[in-house]
Amino acid sequence: MEKSKPNRWKLVTKLVQAGRSDDAGSPLNPSITLSTGFIAGGEYGYARNNHPTWVATETAIGTLENGSALLFSSGMAAFNAVVELLPVGATVVAGDVGYSGIDKRLKELASANRINLNLIPTGDQAAMITAAATADLVWLDTPTNPTIRVWDIRAIAAATAGITAVDNTLAGSLHQSPLDLGADISMHSATKQLGGHSDLLAGALITRSTELLQKLADIRTLTGAVISPFDAYLLLRGIRTLQLRQDRASASALDLAQRLAAHAKVAQVFHLGLPSHTDYELAKAQMCGYGSVFSIVLNGDAAACERVAGATELWSHSTSLGGVESQLERRRRWVNEPIGVPENLIRFSVGIEDVEDLWQDLSQALDQA
Repeated sequence: MEKSKPNRWKLVTKLVQAGRSDDAGSPLNPSITLSTGFIAGGEYGYARNNHPTWVATETAIGTLENGSALLFSSGMAAFNAVVELLPVGATVVAGDVGYSGIDKRLKELASANRINLNLIPTGDQAAMITAAATADLVWLDTPTNPTIRVWDIRAIAAATAGITAVDNTLAGSLHQSPLDLGADISMHSATKQLGGHSDLLAGALITRSTELLQKLADIRTLTGAVISPFDAYLLLRGIRTLQLRQDRASASALDLAQRLAAHAKVAQVFHLGLPSHTDYELAKAQMCGYGSVFSIVLNGDAAACERVAGATELWSHSTSLGGVESQLERRRRWVNEPIGVPENLIRFSVGIEDVEDLWQDLSQALDQA
């Protein structure tokens, strides 16, 4: 049987112990079950409905935010499951800047008359609260990807007529708990910080509502948006080191942001740990850390940004975030990136390398701007 998790244990301890058994002779780590079918009469019947390899991973992710979690095949699959909760013609409210994949999908759904979409200027808290009062779903990307602005989750959730869902991918569960602030659903692209090694594809939804949990589980089954057993196994392994990785990466991110703020080639730094940030006070109240992702606006054009990204030796010029390796990219190189993202913005995802090595590489790359 699985070990009980004493309430006195700290979160990091619970994550390390998640899914481990006390039974004599049992494997130290939960095993991967690859079978898609199971003998009748037991807990499991078919792999699209439920799977034993998911259990420990879903339990660990739920523990992160004191809720119940469901795994999906990707972050986008998790997002689409939330949309499937809504009737045709439902009103969805979101910020006008956020993750480009979700931004594109919302606009496609609106064009197809599946939803009525109301995009609020990022940072206009009053307008968002007003719009939330008549919304079936409020989708909050906070901090926003990649402009690093913050929505007031508590105030907006209190005003929302329907469901409040938060994309918690950028902040991460260790730095922000949307459910504690009144949100109904917390969503993650688990590919990113939760997995932490850029070698799996997964999404997760966390809720404290048994009704929403069952509806979302049914949607997952009927749409087939299930995670593979191997990815679920890798995800649990990544979660065990989440706090160690995030503590180091977040400290390095703040260090680098402070140095970049004084650099002549940098016009602006978007890091919530800098007192100069527009949302500094709100972030301090709402979060318990600022994460490993931040952005800068370069003193230069898009071509200068591409020169910087191409000149790095240690930083990977690639998309995605939250891995142990440091990555950077000019986000507007993607055609679907919201127009509110500056052409000369570079997003950084800081890994666990030595911060001095990261700075030296970045410094020489900035000389190419």
